[in-house]
Amino acid sequence: MRIGDAAAAAGTTPRALRLYEQRGLLPPPDRTSTGQRRYGPEDIARVRVVRELLALGLTIEDVRACVDRLPLLDVEAIRSRRVPEGVCVRASPVVSRRLAALDAEIARLTRRRDELAARAAQQPGRGPGPEAAEAVPRPGPNSR
Repeated sequence: MRIGDAAAAAGTTPRALRLYEQRGLLPPPDRTSTGQRRYGPEDIARVRVVRELLALGLTIEDVRACVDRLPLLDVEAIRSRRVPEGVCVRASPVVSRRLAALDAEIARLTRRRDELAARAAQQPGRGPGPEAAEAVPRPGPNSR
C-alpha cells in the first residue's frame, strides 16, 4: 500500500512515516517502479509498536536504541504487559533512563508549583490569599 494508506492504517501521518524511516525506526520500504514507497502489513505493525512506545513516554532516540527488538513486539503485548521474555533485557537501561528523566521533570514541576503557590500566598489583593494557595490540591503520585 502507498504511504497515505499505510499512514491511515497505522493511525499516523505520511510525514511521521518518513520521519520514522529517516530516524531508523522503520526500514526503508520497497519502492514501486515510479519510486513511490510501498508498505506491507509488517511495516504497519511496526509503526503501531513505535507509536505505542512513543505514547508511553519513550523518545525516538530511546526507541531507536532497541530497534532490533521491535519485530518481537506487538501493540497488544505492550498494552497488556505481556512482553516476550528477552525483549526488554537490552531495553531496560533505556527505560530506566526515561523513568529517571520523567522523575526529574516531575520534581522540577513540583518545585515550580510550590514556588507559584508560595508567591500567590504572599500577594494579598493580587491573587488568591494564603488559604487559596493551601486549598489548591496537590496531585498525588498516581494522578494524571
